[in-house]
Amino acid sequence: QVQLVESGGGLVQAGGSLRLSCAASGRTFSSRTMGWFRQAPGKEREFVAGISSGTSNTYYADSVKGRFTISRDNAKNTVYLQMNALKPEDTAVYYCAARDIGTVVVTASAYQRWGQGTQVTVSS
Repeated sequence: QVQLVESGGGLVQAGGSLRLSCAASGRTFSSRTMGWFRQAPGKEREFVAGISSGTSNTYYADSVKGRFTISRDNAKNTVYLQMNALKPEDTAVYYCAARDIGTVVVTASAYQRWGQGTQVTVSS
């Protein structure tokens, strides 16, 4: 069983940066595809970025491409989301997610393990 704990959220001004971390328990982290999703009030949860196991190929939503970077450190069982040039529309609760099997997909229901979320607020 994998448990995920996010950290690093907070309040930042537009144009600023934050780095989110997601620490995973268990021995299977390195073999899992990991993703970051976000959910703003009144909106559906949406894919932000994903990173595969093995080759660590990365994928991004168009809205964050060029500003956000996902990475993983298998020795630390941790996945990161570096967020630069933040915009007010990036404000949301950010969730870390893991798949039991399979590569990166954008559908939230394809991820079986979820963290509790961390709030990111970007002020204008």
